[in-house]
Amino acid sequence: MRTLGCFLGLFLVGFGCIAAFTYPAWLLLHPHFSFPFHRIGERIGMLALLVGLSVVARPLGLIDRASFGFGVARRPFTQEALLGLALGIATMAALVCVMSAVGLLNFSRAAHVTFGGCIKLLFAGALSAVAVAFIEETFLRGALFTGIERESGGTAAVIGTSLIYSATHFFASYKIAPDQVTAGSGVTLVLGTLHLFADPSSIADAFLCLFAVGMVLGTIRRTTGNIAACIGLHAGWVWVMLVVHELSAPQRGAAGGFLLSRFDGFVGWLVLAWTIPMGIGLRRLYINRSGINHRG
Repeated sequence: MRTLGCFLGLFLVGFGCIAAFTYPAWLLLHPHFSFPFHRIGERIGMLALLVGLSVVARPLGLIDRASFGFGVARRPFTQEALLGLALGIATMAALVCVMSAVGLLNFSRAAHVTFGGCIKLLFAGALSAVAVAFIEETFLRGALFTGIERESGGTAAVIGTSLIYSATHFFASYKIAPDQVTAGSGVTLVLGTLHLFADPSSIADAFLCLFAVGMVLGTIRRTTGNIAACIGLHAGWVWVMLVVHELSAPQRGAAGGFLLSRFDGFVGWLVLAWTIPMGIGLRRLYINRSGINHRG
């Protein structure tokens, strides 16, 4: 598959950019912001993928808005994205309530957050969530999905993009403490990331959970024919997760602690179990909405 090969090549370029540019970027940003080293590396990787995509898009025939998942007028696209955002927030908030009810999350640190701090957290989380969702969905469920679908069909596109979506969440995820950052930390970050894949059992729950989420988004992309709903859902989920990460701590020592992944203390077997019925419900919703929109 030519398209998949080109995109895998872009990921290799992204790794190279992470290794080369994360440390210089950290030197510029760290005195002014508290961004973790691995988070800076992640954003550099995303930027490299976007630049690379602009280079390979035309040779792959990805030359119009529809190829990138934007093949619908601005107003309905925005409406669908906002609906997806609301659904994403609602479904993830419901899951957080379940996790809290069974003692898997401790929100004691939220008591120390001021009103102003809460507003700042919500605003920063929203910006980050929208940016991540827009970039990832344009790249994966937009361009890559279109390329694979043209070559191998819709089912291959859903599965292929879901596998890559899951795998990319482990890129630049190896954590390096600020006082341990050196000029070679960019390379260490890449090698640490690759080391995670050398022990599949340590990330199996998170990988399968993220794969299931990717399948949900891929199925909705195939159903609607664009990425509006995917951007909204993705942003809603990420927004809630970012806020929860700042306000709570995972309770891995709880009776059901095994349901939380060792990867990030959130995605894992419980989220996987939640994603399956949620995905079925969302799929039915968007099948019905596509029928209504088509008749309209």
